[in-house]
Amino acid sequence: MKRILTIGFFLITGCILTHSELSLQYAFMGLELWFHKMIPTLVPFMILSGIMVRMELTEGFTLFVYPFIKPLFQVSANVCYAMIMGFLCGFPMGAKTISDLYSQGLISKREAEYLLAFCNNIGPVYFIGFVLPLLQRKLLLPYLLGMYGLPLLYGLFLRYTYYKDIPLLNALPTQSPNSGKPKQEHGLFLELDNTITQTLQSILSLGGYMIFFNMLNLIPHILFHKSPVYLAPLLEISGGLRLLQDSCPLYVLLLLPFGGLSCIAQTYSCIKNTPLSLANYTLHKLILTAFTLGYYLLWFLLFSNSFMR
Repeated sequence: MKRILTIGFFLITGCILTHSELSLQYAFMGLELWFHKMIPTLVPFMILSGIMVRMELTEGFTLFVYPFIKPLFQVSANVCYAMIMGFLCGFPMGAKTISDLYSQGLISKREAEYLLAFCNNIGPVYFIGFVLPLLQRKLLLPYLLGMYGLPLLYGLFLRYTYYKDIPLLNALPTQSPNSGKPKQEHGLFLELDNTITQTLQSILSLGGYMIFFNMLNLIPHILFHKSPVYLAPLLEISGGLRLLQDSCPLYVLLLLPFGGLSCIAQTYSCIKNTPLSLANYTLHKLILTAFTLGYYLLWFLLFSNSFMR
């Protein structure tokens, strides 16, 4: 394995040295997308969510939503908070919130595994404001149902099947690294400082992933002597969408639930200090992608006149 990786990195280095201008273009595309899309979209939410988790304010945040979520999903208020942040704030905020809640001892390992299966998706602001206009789609509701309705239904299905053993309310989980340790009260400014430091480390890490995976487009570009528009979203979804534009909207919509290899790597960055399984997360993403394919096939068979409008 090490020999294969060594050869692979040697080839990548050779391609960068022999096609430096092209590699700079792809790397800059990743840097630009990170700076203009990721930082302003994620950083405010990461800071606010981090403070709320650290100061244990999450249950109060869900005060108006929890009465609707609790009877349906039969989960605790902290799990409800992770669901809200995961769906509204977008990827990788879901994984980051789940990791923070688990690390602070506010949810159990089993609850964290359950949440990670369906709560780490492309954000609605990104989807409505960037993806749909880029694909030049006129309809809205069918695409929202495919992007967010399916994960919600999948989460509901998992709750009453594979994760039916999760109790409604939990004491402090024994699996948490903070279990058994006395809670310390910290002031707002101390928690703000700690949260900002952690947020900047996380966002810099995510930027590195975006630059690296966009730069990998260099390899298929050299092999096929043209821009790898169909392979690019598999590596890094945002850069891939910019290259692909509206040439194959169905292909893009099927790839969005999976998110590409960069999204998988970024999720690992968020959960690496927890016992959560990246392999299980990837499996659930593949299952959701298959469900998405079934959803669009059903749309085509039942409502062909409005399909992909």
